[in-house]
Amino acid sequence: YGMILGISAFFALFMICITWSLKRYSHELQTAEMFTTAGRSLKSGLVASSVVSTWTWAATLLQSTGVAYRYATVSGPFWYAAGATVQIILFATLAVELKRRAPNAHTFLELVKARYGPATHGVFIVFCCFTNILVTVMLLTGGAAVTENLTGVPTVATVFLFPLGIVVFTLFGGIKATFITDYWNALVIIIIIVFIFAFVVYTTNTILGSPRRVWEILTEIAAERPLKGNAGGSYLTMKSHGGAEFFVINIVGNFATVFLDNGYWNKTISASPVDALPGYIMGALSWFAIPWLTATTMGLAGLCLERYDVWPTWPERMSDADVTAGLVLPNTAVVVLGRGGAVATLLLAFMAIMSTYSSELISVSSIATYDIYKMYFWSNAPGKALMRMNYIVMSIFALFMAGFATTDIAHQATMLYYIGVSMGYLYLLMGVMLSSCVIPATLTLVWADQSWAAATFSPPLGFICSVTSWLVTTQVTYGELTVETTGLNTPMLVGNVVALLSPLIFIPILTYVPPFKPQRYDWQSMLDIRVTTDDDPIVAADVDTEKFVGESAPPAPTPGQGLQEKAKLDKMAKLARWLCICLALCLLIVWPMPLFGSGYIFSVKFFTGWVVVGIIWLFVSCTMVVFLPLLESRKTIVRTSRAILKDLMGIGQARAGVVEGEVAPGSGMMTPVEGLEKVGGKDVR
Repeated sequence: YGMILGISAFFALFMICITWSLKRYSHELQTAEMFTTAGRSLKSGLVASSVVSTWTWAATLLQSTGVAYRYATVSGPFWYAAGATVQIILFATLAVELKRRAPNAHTFLELVKARYGPATHGVFIVFCCFTNILVTVMLLTGGAAVTENLTGVPTVATVFLFPLGIVVFTLFGGIKATFITDYWNALVIIIIIVFIFAFVVYTTNTILGSPRRVWEILTEIAAERPLKGNAGGSYLTMKSHGGAEFFVINIVGNFATVFLDNGYWNKTISASPVDALPGYIMGALSWFAIPWLTATTMGLAGLCLERYDVWPTWPERMSDADVTAGLVLPNTAVVVLGRGGAVATLLLAFMAIMSTYSSELISVSSIATYDIYKMYFWSNAPGKALMRMNYIVMSIFALFMAGFATTDIAHQATMLYYIGVSMGYLYLLMGVMLSSCVIPATLTLVWADQSWAAATFSPPLGFICSVTSWLVTTQVTYGELTVETTGLNTPMLVGNVVALLSPLIFIPILTYVPPFKPQRYDWQSMLDIRVTTDDDPIVAADVDTEKFVGESAPPAPTPGQGLQEKAKLDKMAKLARWLCICLALCLLIVWPMPLFGSGYIFSVKFFTGWVVVGIIWLFVSCTMVVFLPLLESRKTIVRTSRAILKDLMGIGQARAGVVEGEVAPGSGMMTPVEGLEKVGGKDVR
């Protein structure tokens, strides 16, 4: 209880202090626009840090380690990492397209409404909100399982106490608080993985202590119980039948939780136009090392250590239920580091949950505020009303998720846990439920011909097909429908693939077959989306107006600047397509497939190099997501630090002289070609 409440309270107070400092020393105004978009001016380093932190769920650490343990092979960690990195890389292309098509949007769903109208908008709202709910449920179930395993704190208490501090600091700081928290989360996660888990397992542990010793034990285990479906029965090969099945499920399922999670679109919107692409690319490549090295270290260490009496379940192996619940990582951490391992795992899980949970709060509140409340109930709502709606929706969503997760208080179990549905089950299921909306959502931004009917009906039709194929495959293959049989690889594989690919059949039919016809969209209605105007923002933010006397607002973007920004985005869009495709092919084909096809069994030198590359990669990740944000923000940090020092010395409050949240050159808050329909007689759109 002390750990949960202490960390939660610490970060709540920390973020409140940060928000207060920004208001006092940088004169930052917490308007509705600032709350949701952070001024649309964040740099690539902080975007990368936020992507790493948000994509590092509890499931990332727990599930990836469980995959390495379950499939008993080095392939599991790689398949998990590669299969969940590609989506972020490909999403970078859509990030640039959003900046080009609708630079003033608040949510991705605003673009859907602008292009297709209310009916399609409603369909996408359902899929996006269900994505937020499913991701949040996975966060709570994973965190609750780890906490109960390590401390004995009841699950019911965990799901209510975990989010308290997160809700508080998000309410105070908005999406900027989420970005700042993301930075600290990424720092802690990388330090724990690099300097504690990896170095202890591969250098100082008395049982393991080196990659060579891990390789020797895995070789001995393969001789004792060869693994069916692996090349030569080895645990040191990329050729694994079970791992390959998981790879496909992982790729398909993760498309939905990136492309349909409004939190990632929020990060795109908050980034400055030229920083969205590098931010997402750096974030994706930095994130890859986290599950890869975590699972290669802790998953394989668990396999080795279960042969010794220090293992919690010795002489038995861990049950499938415990592996699915994500308990391989905490068990291994306790064996390797004792009580310190338990504390490190709790901290790791909490940090992973905190960032993503905060992002989900912003995601849901922005949908409710801009896509429902402002869109259909009060189109001219002032900033105060929008802020109030943000606060209300965040509070209701947090209570709803805790209540949804909690049902059987007498048995101290969550509803999902009570019926046998764990984090691992939800992780495999999410693609079946959500992926049918991925392709229609993507084509909304990149294909002008997709019709209203295709965008509206292909997601629900795909959903019906995926659920039907998932359940029919389970019944035909295993003869019964239970939580256990529906969660097996074969039915999950079929359901996930059908969900993602079935729209490829429906979309052409609903676009080209009469009476349907292509839309021939001109993108103008997206370009017409405007920022929210706050009435008297200085007074609304309760800022002393006397401090701004004599200060001038930043100059508005000139026509030339708008054209330059548009040209940069057009060039960046072309670069993004080729870069993202090349990186995706490298991770999915060029690197793993020769090892998979040849059935190569790792030698001790190759395995050592494999581990060393993972550690080096994580150090590079640390540079991109820890040091780069500091470098990019060095002027603001120095200016604010000097202001605080002067305040403490009684010299007086120093002013930054700039009101954040107002339009600044290159901020992305103004349509690049607004008012410039034609220049020199030529259409510049």
